[in-house]
Amino acid sequence: MTAAPLGPFGALWASQAFSNLADGLLQASAPLLVATLTQDPLVVAGLTVAQFLPWLVVTLPAGALADRVDRRRILVAGNWLRAGGFALLALSLTAEWSHVGLLYAAVFLAGCAETMVDNAALAIPPRLLPRARLERANGRLFATQSVINTFIGPPAGAALFALAASAAFYTGAAAFALAGLAALLLPALRPAAEDDQHRPAAPTGFVRDIGVGWAHFWRHALLRRVAFLSAAINFFGASTGGLLVLLVTGPYGLPASSYGWFVAVPAAGAIIGSLLAARVVPRIGGGATGWLAALTPAAGYAVLGLSHSTPLALAAMFAAAVASSLNQIVVSTLRQAAVPDELLGRVTAAYRLIVLGAVPFGALTGGLLGRALGIRAAFLTAALGLALAAVPLASRVTTRALRDAEKAPRAALPVHTGTPSRAEQGRISGGSGDHGRRGPRTEHS
Repeated sequence: MTAAPLGPFGALWASQAFSNLADGLLQASAPLLVATLTQDPLVVAGLTVAQFLPWLVVTLPAGALADRVDRRRILVAGNWLRAGGFALLALSLTAEWSHVGLLYAAVFLAGCAETMVDNAALAIPPRLLPRARLERANGRLFATQSVINTFIGPPAGAALFALAASAAFYTGAAAFALAGLAALLLPALRPAAEDDQHRPAAPTGFVRDIGVGWAHFWRHALLRRVAFLSAAINFFGASTGGLLVLLVTGPYGLPASSYGWFVAVPAAGAIIGSLLAARVVPRIGGGATGWLAALTPAAGYAVLGLSHSTPLALAAMFAAAVASSLNQIVVSTLRQAAVPDELLGRVTAAYRLIVLGAVPFGALTGGLLGRALGIRAAFLTAALGLALAAVPLASRVTTRALRDAEKAPRAALPVHTGTPSRAEQGRISGGSGDHGRRGPRTEHS
């Protein structure tokens, strides 16, 4: 295998495909493993807390790292670190030594590596492709992610887990290793400042770099609004997602091997949403897409909490996945088009600190509700909570503001110490979407 046939974007695509396969395998096998160790809703939900807690702890440093070092190296090292961690977990299961704490530790460490890999990967496409091709490229990446991460991986993970608890984890470790190998085919992706000036950029403090990225994110009113809308969606999604395995194997009375389909069937909706985004979003508008991304999952939680029909429950999850996928592509493309490359890793990290930082709190809330009120009641509470949260949040994200943001020039804050040059002062005063003209931007996960 050589880099020539694949090309730079193809190498990224292949790396993400292998990484998503591993994620999909673990999406089914990890909850099934914890469910064999305990039936306590809070302990089961704790797996989601362990998985997403790194987004609160590591996200901002990961974003600064993505803007300071070769992003290719981050992808290679992060994927190989995850491969090693899950290989060790598989070995422990082979030795018949299993404990919830061990699974928590493996998932937490993998989550730390994931924050590094995902922040770097999301900042790579603008370095490989012209601006006009970003939307199509993101559609391909998200469609691939949907197919593999949730349509192929979970059923395969559940099937492998049924054969042997360790089999899915060995396979996931191998897929992560292949993701690291594919990332080696990428060209060197040094910090933009170095490429632009053909010399090392002036050194700046790591903490100061984080602050500059956070300031760029926070000063953009629309990006901030979208972040809180997406955080609400993720909060209530996490409050139910951690309990889904107990709903499937409990009230729905299905065997553990069927759980993979409750993760996989919505992927068909996500695939359709990814492929149709370029046609659908311009017709209905980004603002309407945000409403759909909030209200469709809320309706789905109500169906899951009230229904006894598996086909109806899967249909509701399918519809929610379509809406979520449409919104995710709108937001990712917009951020890549509007944020300067030298800040993209840090701004992405700041955004994801809000959006994904809500997940462990949502999972903990869901576990407490499931223990106190029952599994179905937790789903109904999420449905009501998300519907109420959408009213003040989605109403402040309009199609016109999103379009203005995407067309705005990608202006940056200065990233070095000292007095800004005259050219930099012009870039700062021009703003990045929201500065000086109230209105611009979005994102999702």
